[in-house]
Amino acid sequence: MTEQIYSSAELMIVNAARLLRDGDVVFVGVGQPNLACNLAKRTHAPNLVMIYEAGVIGAEPARLPLSIGDPTLVSGALSVCSMFDIFSNYLQRGNVDVGFMGGAQIDKYGNINATVIGDYSKPKVRLPGSGGSQEIAAWANRCYIMTPHQKRRFPERADFRTSVGALDGGDERQRIGLRGRGMQAVVTDIGLLEPDQTGELILAALHPRKTVEDAKANTGWDLKVASEVRTTEFVSERELIILREQLDPTGLYLKSAG
Repeated sequence: MTEQIYSSAELMIVNAARLLRDGDVVFVGVGQPNLACNLAKRTHAPNLVMIYEAGVIGAEPARLPLSIGDPTLVSGALSVCSMFDIFSNYLQRGNVDVGFMGGAQIDKYGNINATVIGDYSKPKVRLPGSGGSQEIAAWANRCYIMTPHQKRRFPERADFRTSVGALDGGDERQRIGLRGRGMQAVVTDIGLLEPDQTGELILAALHPRKTVEDAKANTGWDLKVASEVRTTEFVSERELIILREQLDPTGLYLKSAG
């Protein structure tokens, strides 16, 4: 496969799409996760079932949705129901395979902060907050996140836990009764972090031309490295064509993400 020229955003979107399996039921957000899911559906996972928080199941959007309530999500969908039904009858009952998460910080145990930077009572920055992500992190069978690999985004302990990963590690997640497996992969512009047996995120894969030193230097804790670190495949021309010409031809998310 010949190497293509692509941005860090495209690199992350493509590698996130590759994590999805044909037949997965995926709780989709807007932005980059939306692009990843639609890319997977147009390549290796044609039977992917996309669920949007507003109440759309089995969405087949004809164009890039601008929000979770975009009318294009309804056309051709399997079902349209209430937000309550989505969360109670699908997510909490274990019928959602994958939840795509977002946040400003992710700590060494996969806990996500999307609430505040700094002390909660006197924050340096106030962030959008949870939305449905707290429930998705608790009940989806597995969760993924895409984020640039920067030290400020990867503190050893998040300033606030908006959405739980493995909490403080070990079996704590299971002991408090959360069914889902939590964070199973963090896709960055350097590689992929995956949990070890204790729930701690370790370096499991590197993108071409990236190094272990790159990952360690951009992580806020002493990042452990898998015994065998995989190398991800180059982004293909077909994947880029679908992203740029079919899914986001105006560059709404690709150009703004850089």
